[in-house]
Amino acid sequence: MSVFKKPIRLYFSPDKNFYESLRNILGFYPSNINLYQQAFRHSSVSQSLKTGIKISNERLEFLGDSIIGSVVAEYLFKKFPYKDEGFLTKMRSKIVSRNQHNQIALKLGLNKFIEAQNDRFGAKPTSITGDAFEALVGAIYLDKGYKAAQNFLIKRIINVHIDIDDLETKEVDFKSKFIEWAQKEKKEFRFETVEDGATATNKQYVVHLIVESQVFGTSQHISKKRAEQLAAEQACSLLKENQ
Repeated sequence: MSVFKKPIRLYFSPDKNFYESLRNILGFYPSNINLYQQAFRHSSVSQSLKTGIKISNERLEFLGDSIIGSVVAEYLFKKFPYKDEGFLTKMRSKIVSRNQHNQIALKLGLNKFIEAQNDRFGAKPTSITGDAFEALVGAIYLDKGYKAAQNFLIKRIINVHIDIDDLETKEVDFKSKFIEWAQKEKKEFRFETVEDGATATNKQYVVHLIVESQVFGTSQHISKKRAEQLAAEQACSLLKENQ
């Protein structure tokens, strides 16, 4: 049966609308709907099994992140046959950046499916949409295989939502950019870890970027390094607005 043809069982499924929405995003009907439901379940609303294991999208996120990196690396290798390793590495970093994934997830409308609770600051995790996008790719891989995940990323993401030419000149190392500004302006700053992901129940690092007692950026992520990068990105945006 073609992946584009609606299975008869979907006409009677309680998840009919979810199936249809995914078909519009992916270009095919899912076979294992449970994988895709898990892809949008944040750790803050994880389900516990009898074994004590909590089911959320974190494992799918890990898998999807690896697949995205592999697909993008091959895509760039073929697209730029005369570019060196340094160029390819920087371009891959720009395409697989969390900010890029957040934007793509919003363009796809993935935020409509995400299950999550607000953090103690009254907001949802800043990287939650990007996490869901990576988990979605992981779900596609387990459901349909590597080729399907590759086709989805190239045909429906890279070719549609990513401007390769624009990315070549785009700044993505916001932490280095901010540090350069702070040194030039002789401003004292620090990245303060408000919540430690190693001990926090939701495994998220919450980081504040403080400049002379003023908070310039706040972010959270399962990676402390990434949380600092996101906070620096907010600070750079704030500086740009005040120029």
